[in-house]
Amino acid sequence: MQLGYVSAILPDADLETVFKTAATIGYDCVEVMCWPPGKATRRYAGITHLDTESLDQAAVDSIWELMEETGVSISGLGYYPNALSPNEDESAQAVRQIRNVIKAADQLDIRTMTTFIGRDWSKNVDDNWPRFLSIWKPIIEFAEQHNVRVAIENCPMFFTNDEWPGGKNLAHSPAIWQRMFADIPSDHFGLNYDPSHMVFQQMDYLAPLKEFADKLFHIHAKDVRVDRQRLDRVGILANPNEYHSPKLPGLGDVDWGHFFSALTDTGYNGPVCVEVEDRAYEGSDDDVLRALLQSFNFLRKYVV
Repeated sequence: MQLGYVSAILPDADLETVFKTAATIGYDCVEVMCWPPGKATRRYAGITHLDTESLDQAAVDSIWELMEETGVSISGLGYYPNALSPNEDESAQAVRQIRNVIKAADQLDIRTMTTFIGRDWSKNVDDNWPRFLSIWKPIIEFAEQHNVRVAIENCPMFFTNDEWPGGKNLAHSPAIWQRMFADIPSDHFGLNYDPSHMVFQQMDYLAPLKEFADKLFHIHAKDVRVDRQRLDRVGILANPNEYHSPKLPGLGDVDWGHFFSALTDTGYNGPVCVEVEDRAYEGSDDDVLRALLQSFNFLRKYVV
């Protein structure tokens, strides 16, 4: 396995700084964010460390030189929009950029891109399904043509009133993954698995590793702390931000020894990328670097 981090935690850095930060700490790889240039209101969104629109051969060569110079690889190209948004313009833009990122991954010979399925949060799963199929079947066909694997993160994207009641990412449970992969059977369609999202949903985060072993394309290392007293007060129907907090690996409720024991049993040997969303480490640039270093020191004993 390769230990990396998600570049979104360094929103103002250029790609060279992202890679050199990884090399200085000792990371093996980086998941590089590829949002179209512009701003986004969601935390950790709208970050462009690689602009797919300007990726010509000179840029490709420059990126490969940077990887060779630093000894840091790219685990995948990341872009996390809502391709099933009820806003048609937002949906169309998301689909267009997902395809751009797939094409860029092929240009760079990076065989994985990471993203969300998306969801109309006002509708149930069944009512989202026809649109899911109509949008995602052509995307996966496009990915197959470019020999790029699409790894879907399992975050529900339901945290506050803005995503109530259904969340903005359909792919949040094993039952839905099973249905997704049955309806779009492809070796290029899989998971970017993050155990923390299972924890705050009160779900087993180890069992899916075995069941979906052949669909584990990419792993996110993020922890979560569930405030049990608060959960007992507000219940699971409350907005999740009322009872849980993202944390650095080792500072939450994930048992990482058990997690990596189950993960290695599957034969997985791909990237494991730290996703820093711990508000306790957002006060300054030094705090962010401390978060990356602390996460590296904790996880390196599992990923060698």
